[in-house]
Parts: sequence; structure tokens; C-alpha cells
Amino acid sequence: MKVYRKRDFPLDRIRRFLEPGPIVLVSSAWKSETDIMTMGWHMMLGFEPALFACYIWDENHSFGLLRGSKACVINLPTTDLTDIVVGIGNCSGAEVDKFERFGLTALPGTHVDAPLIRECYANFECRLHDGGQIRRHGIFIWEVVRAHVAISPKLPETLHYRGDGEFMVAGKAISRRSKFKPENL
Repeated sequence: MKVYRKRDFPLDRIRRFLEPGPIVLVSSAWKSETDIMTMGWHMMLGFEPALFACYIWDENHSFGLLRGSKACVINLPTTDLTDIVVGIGNCSGAEVDKFERFGLTALPGTHVDAPLIRECYANFECRLHDGGQIRRHGIFIWEVVRAHVAISPKLPETLHYRGDGEFMVAGKAISRRSKFKPENL
């Protein structure tokens, strides 16, 4: 077992190690307006129902659309969309149609009015499950009500933000499935 030599580290930079998961694109629609935002601050909260929580800053244009519609689609981009992911994060939906600017295809949701992004590996249609933390902390708790996932590849290359404009790419898979108790899988 390896032992690491450590040093003090600035607290405002620890997110480089603790970002919770892949970068996602959140698409929304409200009163004939659509938007897409790049997001990295999210986590799974439950399995049945499938609950997903995320932080959205109240100054973000999508915030009002999401709060008004109480629905969204969480879209999972792959590494081939890296520059689009960054571009979406660098502009405001109040000023530009992001679907048009970035050449993305909006597909209708089957359970929500928010659009799916065709070019993404997976799309998760969500309805607001609990809005109790929105005003105080900007935390939306969504229930995933429909999932659309590509047939292949089985393990897509996804982006994980490390801060300071750097991403990691999802790496190789390591299985220990045979060592888990069935109820813990």
C-alpha cells in the first residue's frame, strides 16, 4: 500500500479533488424560451426513486427557467464535445440561443417539456422533486423520470472538471463486482 507525503493545500482549490462527477449539460424550457448550462456541481441522492441534486447559482439564466418550469434534462456529453461544453459555459442564454450557436439538436422530451440534446451520450428527463433548498442554497433536487442512454460504447469518455480550466477524462474501469455482497451492488 502506498503512503503519500502531504502538504497544506489552499481550501479554495480542494474542488480539484472532490468534484462529484462528470460535467453535464442542463437543458431547460419555460414560456417558449430554452437554454443550456454547463454544470459540474451535482450528486445522486437516491436510487428508487432516482434522485439527483445540483447547485445552480441564482444569477445563472437557467435558474429562472428551471424554477418556473420545475423540469429539466440532464445531458451527458462526451469528450468530443469538450469545446462546446466550455463554450456553453462561457455565454449566457439571455443573450444567445445556445442550441443554434453550438449546432446542437433539441429533441422533445417524452415526460418533460425541456429538450434533450441529441449529440449527448445520455439524457435524463427530470421533474423537480424537492425545491425546499432552492432559495437558501440554490440546491434543486430532481427526480429522474425517464432515461435515454446510448447503446455503445459501454463506457463513454466523459469530462470531469478539476478547476482552473482543466478536465480529467473518465479512465479505465476496475471491477471488484465478485467481492461485493449482492445487496451492496
